[in-house]
Amino acid sequence: MTLLRFLTAGESHGPALTAIVEGMVAGLPVTREYVNEQLARRQGGYGRGGRMKIEKDQAEFLSGVRGGRTTGSPITLQIINKDWANWSEIMAPGPEANLNERVVSRPRPGHADLAGAIKYNHEDIRNILERSSARETAARVAAGTLARCLLKELGVEIAGFVRRIGSVEAVIEASLGTAELRKRTGQSQLLCPDSQAEEAMIKEIDQARENGDSLGGVFEIQACGLPVGLGSHVHWDRKLDGRLAGALMGIQAIKGVEVGLGFGAAAVPGSQVHDEICHSPDRGFYRATNRAGGIEGGISNGEPIVVRAAMKPIPTLYKPLLSVDFKTKEPFAASVERSDVCAVPAACVVGEAVAAWELAAAMLEKFGGDSLEEIKERVDRWRQWVRQV
Repeated sequence: MTLLRFLTAGESHGPALTAIVEGMVAGLPVTREYVNEQLARRQGGYGRGGRMKIEKDQAEFLSGVRGGRTTGSPITLQIINKDWANWSEIMAPGPEANLNERVVSRPRPGHADLAGAIKYNHEDIRNILERSSARETAARVAAGTLARCLLKELGVEIAGFVRRIGSVEAVIEASLGTAELRKRTGQSQLLCPDSQAEEAMIKEIDQARENGDSLGGVFEIQACGLPVGLGSHVHWDRKLDGRLAGALMGIQAIKGVEVGLGFGAAAVPGSQVHDEICHSPDRGFYRATNRAGGIEGGISNGEPIVVRAAMKPIPTLYKPLLSVDFKTKEPFAASVERSDVCAVPAACVVGEAVAAWELAAAMLEKFGGDSLEEIKERVDRWRQWVRQV
């Protein structure tokens, strides 16, 4: 079984973010430009904060890629933090670091601040917020873009979009394909295919900004072209829906995940939940509907994968909530770090990346192979066999 994995490292105001990818097949076409395109998407979206005006994320390949193709060895991606120039004395790794400047002792409600400081026995909460920051997701987008490149070579397309921000929910036609979704979201400030809903979302974001508040929402990821048989029912940790849910819940501020009909399935009878099975000579087995979101029993069933994630409002507020100073135990208004009003579109891009990673990992686990040609041949052969079952 081929194992695809990655690690990220780096702090929000450190020198750089780094991702190391292991297990990627050799011969996969990848470009720095495509990775940077996805990084730019992560930084966009109406409602973003001041950090996006400082950083313009650019990834560099430091290993594992030669002549525009992966070599099969570990891939190192690095994203320089431009803001490091303003923090080099405070965040220096050596004893010369100025530990008395920009000390954070006031934990923000909704952040990892207090729990992390207690867990790791830090007096300066900056040691927690630097790594728990969503800035880390830039490295995950870079790694996930490589997985996305592999999926594309294997005939799998991924599209994400914002379905809700605050109280405003988009109306999306069920027949909308991934190509049209990408086209519409590419023309939207909020990655929302519904232009009327987007106008209402922008007004709600503006109102939240004026109130010193923040907004969350829901984004949806669709993956089309996946073969039957990814994941497994035999153990809990091999179920594809469980793995996707875990990956999405691992994104900062995500508080809920659903697959297909999701929580709606709890409110209607089974006749309105389960997908009837059909068969035709050209398609083989298929489902008349896709309420299951492309996964049954933890296994992909050949229909599009559909997952949604709910993001809570950003917890850093410009009208801070009450907190208690970590050192003095005196009540204070929580400290304010530079932040967004709404980051749901950015979270959607991260969601695409982590979903692509889990799906690419599942493809490699099932089909194996050390080169792109090898896995493509195995996937094609499997698809042909499935159609005649």
